[in-house]
Amino acid sequence: MKKKKPLRVPVTQGLKDLYAMDMHLAYQAACLGQFNVQAFGRLAAALSVVRSALELHKTTIPNAVETLETAVETLLAVRRRGDESDVWEITDAEKPAVLEGIVMAEHCIGTLDVALLEQTAAQLLRDISGE
Repeated sequence: MKKKKPLRVPVTQGLKDLYAMDMHLAYQAACLGQFNVQAFGRLAAALSVVRSALELHKTTIPNAVETLETAVETLLAVRRRGDESDVWEITDAEKPAVLEGIVMAEHCIGTLDVALLEQTAAQLLRDISGE
């Protein structure tokens, strides 16, 4: 008897659009000097979920995880500064790494499935909250 493969529900265009909106609107806010902790949270969460899901999925897309890791590390520096000074900004020097991460996340998200994204997001949330 053949073992049944779990059903893979691909990421829909609507979900891709939600991730893209979270990332691009936050990035645009940063470029306009209107970046804040909420925009930071949306951007960091989207990039982190996609990066972690790609790593779990063992993606074969060249430099995907590395590019997203660089963007996430850049955002960690933004967070440290924001937590210390309550000024939330992505510097001009940091913007290219963050934008490359956004572009890579958009490029890769279609290779993932909805369940993997949801499970990855839930696990990251548990990790952050210490559960």
